Amino acid sequence: MSSRRVAWVAPALALAFIVARSLAYPGSDLAEWCFDLAFVVYAAVGALIATRHPRNPVAWLFCVIGVGFAGGELLSKYQADPSAAGASAFAVFNTATATSLLIILGLAVMLFPTGHYVSRRWRRAGIALIVANVAWSVVLALEPGPLSADPKIVNPIGIDAAAGALHALADAGGAVFAATVLVPAASAVVRFHAARGLERQQLKWMALALAVAVAVLGALLPVGRVVNLGTGAGQVAAGVVLGLVIASLPVAAAIAILRYRLYDVDVAINRALVYGGLTATLGGTYLALVVLIGLAVGRSGFAVAASTLAVAALFGPARARIQGGVDRRFYRRRYDAARTLAGFGARLRDQVELDALSDELRHVIQETVQPAHVSLWLRRPQ
Repeated sequence: MSSRRVAWVAPALALAFIVARSLAYPGSDLAEWCFDLAFVVYAAVGALIATRHPRNPVAWLFCVIGVGFAGGELLSKYQADPSAAGASAFAVFNTATATSLLIILGLAVMLFPTGHYVSRRWRRAGIALIVANVAWSVVLALEPGPLSADPKIVNPIGIDAAAGALHALADAGGAVFAATVLVPAASAVVRFHAARGLERQQLKWMALALAVAVAVLGALLPVGRVVNLGTGAGQVAAGVVLGLVIASLPVAAAIAILRYRLYDVDVAINRALVYGGLTATLGGTYLALVVLIGLAVGRSGFAVAASTLAVAALFGPARARIQGGVDRRFYRRRYDAARTLAGFGARLRDQVELDALSDELRHVIQETVQPAHVSLWLRRPQ
């Protein structure tokens, strides 16, 4: 069987784990289903990429993430029953491998989109992360005391004689966790600055997915202060949104690797930054106004109505200001060109000298379009 066909075993296996868990341990709600199915998307996207680019390790890492999460969820439900055969062993395994999916995702970020590290130095950094996470897993597996995967179970293979050293090493694992997040992020930034052409376009798709994820998560924070997202319809809605955010990352990777020119990604990134910032700004303003007006006049419908009207009036000015800030920070050339054209339009109303106007026009074209050569032809009156 070819590697292309083997890859499609991953999404099938991930889905089988989720279905088996739901049948063996019923009670999952829509939010949990959406969250779990997002990782089936990881495996499916990995298989899709593997069929076109079987030598790209990003594809296989996505497959491992999908299968690993789905299988881990099934093991977590199984170990929750202390009377189940091997529950302690599974609890030790889940404790030791708690950060495994994180390091795999970090490696996928470091290798995206080419399947190679940015340089030999970053390759050594990737190997160091793998070694550090393996060492941390060994420490967690041998640390005596209650297991983090299930505090009701005491580690059956914990080494009491080395408890002090193992506890200290386990606590120091926070540095490993931080490095597992920060090193791939730094690698992605370095790769983006060094990338050109096709690779830069591919990286923009992942940047778009991350921008949307940050904007959505940022919007959920103020919403969670007003709406209960822990139970009922709020929990379902939050779970669906989080599932879509998680699934957007592998989908963006698939588009970037397989067909990066499908849409104008620069426009999409610009809109995501603008409306993500606008959502966070208006949401925070609405929450603050509701609280302040409520403190001033008491809890009533007036606070909600007044806050809604104020936010509606703020929409246009806030959007224009945020758009200007995004253009100034991330699209500086276009921002400078717009300012140059606006200044030229203001001076044009007062300029009547033809030679001065011609010089000014050539200067503006040179500043905005930056052509290799500028020529101006004026038709003489008959």
